[in-house]
Amino acid sequence: MLRNLFTPFPNFDTKLTVITVISTLALTLAHYHTAWRPLSGVVLFLVLPLSVIVVGFREHPSEYGFQIGDWKAGMMLTGGALVLVLPVLWLVMRASPAMQTYYAPLLKPALPLYTFLDLVGWEFLFRGWILFGYARKLGPDALWLQAVPFAIAHFGKPEVETLSTIFGGFAFGWVAWRTKSFLYPLLIHWMIFTFVVLAAGGWFG
Repeated sequence: MLRNLFTPFPNFDTKLTVITVISTLALTLAHYHTAWRPLSGVVLFLVLPLSVIVVGFREHPSEYGFQIGDWKAGMMLTGGALVLVLPVLWLVMRASPAMQTYYAPLLKPALPLYTFLDLVGWEFLFRGWILFGYARKLGPDALWLQAVPFAIAHFGKPEVETLSTIFGGFAFGWVAWRTKSFLYPLLIHWMIFTFVVLAAGGWFG
């Protein structure tokens, strides 16, 4: 009876399972332990996955988007995204007291470095580790799949921002997919994050 109950046991893809479990654990730990932010994100979202890739999987990080990739396309997409998104963000910031209240306290002298450290691991987790790891087995469907935990990780932030992240996460993922690198979504996200904090702090009137 027991033998029949557990046969056949699901044949899990080992790497897909490791990526899913470690990503979920890292996001959970980061959510409940914020005292060391942003350095905790660098360790949990960047150093930990890279260690698993190199030591556990015995693969090169470039296979997970940790490379320059197609830099010409990357710079064009980065510039185009910022031209389109920043004016819209400026209007949203002016119309949303919740966004201003949430982001104004993040304004500080070390702002560019702070926002970079806060996002470098974050972007590699979603647009490198999860996206390219899932894509090996699931193909382009990984673009939407990586956007789901990305949106969930925004719970607690202003509603208008969280609602946009399922589509924004897909767009960031597509840029990484197109360029074979997580660096260009990182650049876009970093500039957007910095702009939002500056706008919340009243830098743009």
